[in-house]
Amino acid sequence: MSVYLGNYGFIELRRKSGSGVKSSTISASDVNVTRRRFSFDFDTGFLNSGDRIEIKNTSGGLLDFVAASGWGVNEQQSAGSWYINVDELGGLRLYSSLDGSLRGELSDAIELESIASDIPIEVRIENDTPNILAQCTYFELNTNRDVIDTTVLGDEFRTQFASIISGSGQFRAYWDYLPLYTKNQLGENAHYILQLAIRTEVGSEFAARFYLKGGNYSEGGPNSYDDRIWYEVEGVITQAGVNFSTDSTVEITADFVTTGSIKLLTQTVTTEKILQEDTGDIRLEQDSAASLLQESND
Repeated sequence: MSVYLGNYGFIELRRKSGSGVKSSTISASDVNVTRRRFSFDFDTGFLNSGDRIEIKNTSGGLLDFVAASGWGVNEQQSAGSWYINVDELGGLRLYSSLDGSLRGELSDAIELESIASDIPIEVRIENDTPNILAQCTYFELNTNRDVIDTTVLGDEFRTQFASIISGSGQFRAYWDYLPLYTKNQLGENAHYILQLAIRTEVGSEFAARFYLKGGNYSEGGPNSYDDRIWYEVEGVITQAGVNFSTDSTVEITADFVTTGSIKLLTQTVTTEKILQEDTGDIRLEQDSAASLLQESND
């Protein structure tokens, strides 16, 4: 029987938002071309550094405050999506990558242009990229099923009926507010969890995968090396706190409840292999022991 160690588990977090739509206006005075910074009216907590947003000109015109180089087609459009950095005064900079938006450097920000008239805009949060929660030290996920008592008069034994499933849990991580790399990819810093808990306007929702076993690790033999087993949930942060002490590391703790289905998923056959119709491997002529693999972003 295999024994697996907890230090090979991890959390993959995807940012979400509830309503997530804001209508506003960008005027000429809101755009600072030199600082590559702009602003519009929004409540504190609506946007956080690292969010990916879509900005749309609701009049049908161009978003001409963003330079043409800000689009992949090198041409101004009426709508576009970027990662953002939010400074302490509520000003925004646009970035093409999550890494750049968390660092907030002027040199990495997308260039802006001056505008002559107001631009009516609609801003929608569209976070869809999962990132590993960096420096996570602990997580737990509990599933509960309510039961309904259906015992009636005359029954000799109590009878019950299984009802709705719910879930809750907790996770902890070492606190940091800077971009962190983990498992060879950019990790979601723990400071975001504290921001998420007080995100009043669009809610503290998130989606997550809680990995019991990730790839590239096995205690059950080589055939299970690439197996992956995880819980997939959507939830909302109900409580977040900071453990701060002079004789210990600073940690964040977050409690959550699930808001939808709870899935326990298993991937026991690697998705990178291209198989024949009979599920056999496609072998290469130059090496009969090698299989044909598809290109992967992992």
